[in-house]
Amino acid sequence: MKPTDLRGILRYIPRFREKVFVVALNGAIVTDDNFPNLLLDLAVLRSLNIRIILVHGAAAQIQALGVERGVTPSNLDGIGVTDAATLSLSLTAANRLTHEILEGLATNDLRAVSTNAIIAHPLGILGGVDHQFTGKVERVDVEFLQALLSQGILPVLPPLGFDGDGKTYRVNSDAIAFAIADQLKATKLIFLTTGDGLTRQGRLLRQVPVNDLRQLLSQNPSELPPDLLSKARFAVAACEAGIPRVHILNGTVDEGLLAEVFSNEGIGTLIYANEYQQIRRALKKDIRSLLQLTKTSVESQELVKRTRTDLERRIGDYYLFEIDRNPVACVALHIYPEENSGELAFLFVSPAHENQGIGGKLVQFVEARARELGLATLVTLSTQAFTWFQSKAGFQEGTVADLPAARRDRYDASGRRSKVLVKRLTSTA
Repeated sequence: MKPTDLRGILRYIPRFREKVFVVALNGAIVTDDNFPNLLLDLAVLRSLNIRIILVHGAAAQIQALGVERGVTPSNLDGIGVTDAATLSLSLTAANRLTHEILEGLATNDLRAVSTNAIIAHPLGILGGVDHQFTGKVERVDVEFLQALLSQGILPVLPPLGFDGDGKTYRVNSDAIAFAIADQLKATKLIFLTTGDGLTRQGRLLRQVPVNDLRQLLSQNPSELPPDLLSKARFAVAACEAGIPRVHILNGTVDEGLLAEVFSNEGIGTLIYANEYQQIRRALKKDIRSLLQLTKTSVESQELVKRTRTDLERRIGDYYLFEIDRNPVACVALHIYPEENSGELAFLFVSPAHENQGIGGKLVQFVEARARELGLATLVTLSTQAFTWFQSKAGFQEGTVADLPAARRDRYDASGRRSKVLVKRLTSTA
């Protein structure tokens, strides 16, 4: 997806207009060659009346400044102990970085301001260890941030918090981003890192239900990258707080932020809280989507060609699998009441969403629907995927005689010589 793909962007605008996105970026992103492009992405979001709050870390800068000064930081991420020397490094590094970000935003004609909207208190003594100048978010000055957003000003928040006595604390930037997203009821919380997203044993996780991530963190946290554990934990907390979408993606990829926000497959990891995927009955307005979705499969003769008239006449038989309201797969259930039989047809999954179990979910859906209707048999025809139906979906090879009479006539006329697959259904009553 490119920024110039206006049709891809426009369908999202009504959903995101005037909504709050909290974007949290690692300090290393700011020094990457792609940072100017990332600022352009933010400018695009702002031009669409999406309200952006930017939170940044500074671990890379604190480490570099420590080398420059000959000081070893007691911690880099604001989670462990922050001694006086490390706080001094943090203040200098964070302020320099904030200034650099403000300069970049100004270059893109974006009004922005660094704020002291994070009220913090000392993390205190944990397990007998005094964490000194490490802070914890006490509250967020919501009214202040909302006032800035309402005036079109982009707040920039460093990984620092302030108490009522004027003291400053080093605070984990992921914690700040979560607290802001929670208290401002953000639509999205977006973590930009230097990796492709959340991985499990080296494999990129694309879409993860919050329940699955919570269980993984509880039972097998070692399977996740150590540097992303904080983001994973705050992603779970955010979903539990009512934020519907949390994204973890690579901020060094050109146009990556727009691709993540304005396409249903994205480039990184999406952690979702509500019903992100759904199967629904197709409507007449979906006919164009059905034809476009399956065009390549029809051309390769995996699917039988259906005209707009064909689909319109039996539109009630068709179902769409949607991700974030965008169709990525489809299936049909044609019913033959005379034989008390049904046909599973028009099963297709977009190549971008293959190997995610969507085809299996659609088959299970059709089978469940057939059982609800009291059908005794479910048949399907396939020229290329028949082994999948047998090994994964429990179908057995049949003969043309297993087809309903009306379907048998069309089978003979087609000349496709598809394999006939049959599944006997048992009553659940």
